Amino acid sequence: MPFYHKLGQIPHKRHVQFKKPDGNLYREELMGLEGFSSIQSILYHHFLPPRVKMTEDMGSLKPEYVDFGPIRHRAFKTAQIAPGTDPVSAKIPLLGNNDVILGVSRATQSMDYFYRNAQAYETWWVHEGSGVLKSQFGNLPFRKGDYIVIPFGTTWQMQVEGREARFFTIENPSQIEPPKRYRNHYGQLLEHSPFCERDIRVPEKLDTHTERGDFEVHVKVRDRLSCHMLDYHPFDVVGWDGYLYPWIFNIEDFEPITGRVHQPPPAHQTFEGHNFVVCSFVPRLFDYHPESIPAPYNHSNVNSDEVLYYAEGNFMSRKGIDQYDISLHPYGLPHGPQPGMTEASIGKKETQELAVMVDTFYPLHLTRQALEFEKPEYMSTWLEGSGE
Repeated sequence: MPFYHKLGQIPHKRHVQFKKPDGNLYREELMGLEGFSSIQSILYHHFLPPRVKMTEDMGSLKPEYVDFGPIRHRAFKTAQIAPGTDPVSAKIPLLGNNDVILGVSRATQSMDYFYRNAQAYETWWVHEGSGVLKSQFGNLPFRKGDYIVIPFGTTWQMQVEGREARFFTIENPSQIEPPKRYRNHYGQLLEHSPFCERDIRVPEKLDTHTERGDFEVHVKVRDRLSCHMLDYHPFDVVGWDGYLYPWIFNIEDFEPITGRVHQPPPAHQTFEGHNFVVCSFVPRLFDYHPESIPAPYNHSNVNSDEVLYYAEGNFMSRKGIDQYDISLHPYGLPHGPQPGMTEASIGKKETQELAVMVDTFYPLHLTRQALEFEKPEYMSTWLEGSGE
């Protein structure tokens, strides 16, 4: 959600001398996307950003995909995934293609190292838990329901509060932004948008560190992980300004769009990336036509795989789905409410369901880890008691 923001101390002009109290120069860094032609920020460091004491290859991070098999609807039970350590180490990729990788993380402790994804944006949807995202841009406290959006190249560290935190994760080598139909020519969100800039939280507190020592940064790039050992704290920024920085939007601030009859999935769209969209299903009133059917109609996904992470509530159109489950409805096969669910929805006035959906415009692959959580009975739920 790029708009201009600044924190800390910055000089009056770009690319001019900016001196410390002792007369030495702060080190300017331009951090931008698409070769100086997209959004960017300028940061001012105490130390030279390229300084690295040691590098080490930590291995491949390329997802290990398996054969999909016959096309069918699938579901994955993630409620009982084993607790991991910190959020990044605990992250498990489940589905992906060249445009996006979807996964989950169940973290029980804070990070004692720093992390930088130099090949993709990362969005961490906070299902449970709270904490603080710390980066060179400042601190961003997070809570349940937050979409934490972290741009390419951001060096960050996540502090988890309490016993654990659960996340649904989205990683993509493209920017995350609100749908174009909700923005004017200047990028401002319009009146019919289900959220606005007022709902976006940006870094408000910049902690500048000047400690020296050994600081470990894990860098993801070219589908591999490298360890960089720095001799200075990576959050050494004294000030910055621009359009590129982490930000947060909470799903509770998404204002649902309703109508007299059932609204299609684009009404729930929250963000878009290259070849995929992110939608938020939130508590809302149902349709108000006197003969409306609140449950969605059957539909064939045309050039779109549909993934739903079920967070809370009772989904009126779904059988065989529990909290924390993830469903995959691939294109090439119609899907919709299971037997009896359409009839049961008639007359209902509202729903308290909460879920995050990702629709991709190219097929998703399964990872080896996804098979460990699969609910093989899910496809048969359209047969149970149908009488048809």
